[in-house]
Amino acid sequence: MAICCSHRYTSLTTLVSRAVKRLLCKCFSERNTRLSRSSLKNTRIYDHTRLPAEIWHMVIREATSMTPDPLDTTIELSFLEATTLHLPAYHASMWFKMSLSLVSKRWNALVRPFLYEFVWISRAQQAKALAHTLLLEFVEGAGSSGRFLRRLHIETSVLERCAPADLHTILEYSPQLMVYTDHHSVQRNRYDVPMDPRCRPERLLSLLAHPRSQLRRLSWTNYDDQPFQQRMSSLQQMRTMRLEYLELSSCSPNFRAFFPDSISRTSTTGVVELPVQLPALKSLKVSVDNDMFAVLATWDMPMLRNFSVVSADFSYTGQGFYQFLEAHGKSIRQLELGHSSSVVEEHYLTTPGRRATQDASLVRLCPNVTEFICSADVEWHWESPDWIAPHVLLPFHPRVELIAIRDIDARITDALGMGLTGDGGPAFFPLLEQMSSLLRYEAFPALKYLRDLSVESAILRTHQPHPAVQKFWRRVFSQCQTRGINITFRALKRASLVSG
Repeated sequence: MAICCSHRYTSLTTLVSRAVKRLLCKCFSERNTRLSRSSLKNTRIYDHTRLPAEIWHMVIREATSMTPDPLDTTIELSFLEATTLHLPAYHASMWFKMSLSLVSKRWNALVRPFLYEFVWISRAQQAKALAHTLLLEFVEGAGSSGRFLRRLHIETSVLERCAPADLHTILEYSPQLMVYTDHHSVQRNRYDVPMDPRCRPERLLSLLAHPRSQLRRLSWTNYDDQPFQQRMSSLQQMRTMRLEYLELSSCSPNFRAFFPDSISRTSTTGVVELPVQLPALKSLKVSVDNDMFAVLATWDMPMLRNFSVVSADFSYTGQGFYQFLEAHGKSIRQLELGHSSSVVEEHYLTTPGRRATQDASLVRLCPNVTEFICSADVEWHWESPDWIAPHVLLPFHPRVELIAIRDIDARITDALGMGLTGDGGPAFFPLLEQMSSLLRYEAFPALKYLRDLSVESAILRTHQPHPAVQKFWRRVFSQCQTRGINITFRALKRASLVSG
């Protein structure tokens, strides 16, 4: 093994010794011990073979930490501050943990909890290997490594989706999960093959929603056409008081979406209630249909503050969506609406007896929203100056203080691709008009901040920016200053728009 090489072992020993010294010095300074400097010079104090297991766990935690911390459940509750985990960083961390575990049997036992605390499955074979390991440990009577698992992240390609049977085994032997994330990475059941009862969606969810569940973050994907209330029925028995973040999405084609009349006859007149209580839930992100919104309206979520919906446009026009906002809209402080298109406007303009300006706006349903997130990567509204609202359902709001924009890099890239970026060129004109409309006092009188959430846009703005990009942002910053939105000199300098 590579770990047996002398230079590799020396580097590990040096790194661990440095971590021990940093940790001991920190403990000495924080606890204000009476150890003199002469006693600290004693080399036996730094003899790592004499350290107890508790100190070793602190040392290994210090040496194998990742940024951002994948086990920190207090972050990412706001959709503005979402951090991204990177697979190469995870691989580097796991390689180092594996190296430590191969030093000796004692080190293997010490590092074992850290090897399994965060598992990222990126291929189907990895899920099968993990399930096989947990089963072998159970058969051999050894302590299951699944008890160390705190975060399970499943993100694979389409052809590498995990088998539901493997996922069932992993969840069955992982009772202490705090974070579960599935990014459309579980295989769907074939219609010509009978489904294993253990692999039914409600059965898998029940393994996460057991009475002693410590779950704080849940990202769940629906893969079949069963009624939403049946798939999520396990949440009724979920006694956890800790769930703070919930993300629901669907990987199944919703054929009922093409028949809105049938939806209104079935779901709006007799909605099947699903009495779910989530007393600690603060953030909800959904990509569901109109019927699911109607069921969510019956949930008890008193602490809900952040709401993000990225759905097809028919969901915005359905009564289920408005039933949800009637029930929970007043508690929402941060609102994110996904792509809007002419389908939404056409519905509200052509429906008899409906006034688009008043009924379509969410001002009445969400009166306490102070942060609004929209997307610039929309073909119709964001490229036509004829419609200048950030979203068709929120053309104005008296209390919004911050508007954040996603995917603005797509619009900038399209503008640069037009090749008409010279003085007076029309490439950036539509986007500049859209940005200018956000600063209108009549639409958002309380607006204080305008934020670009695109990392790629920041790169285009700061790393050898195109002159047309500089000119575009210079105009935006100038309009922000005119409106009274704070743009500091340091921000301008970072954007390479001023010298010095």
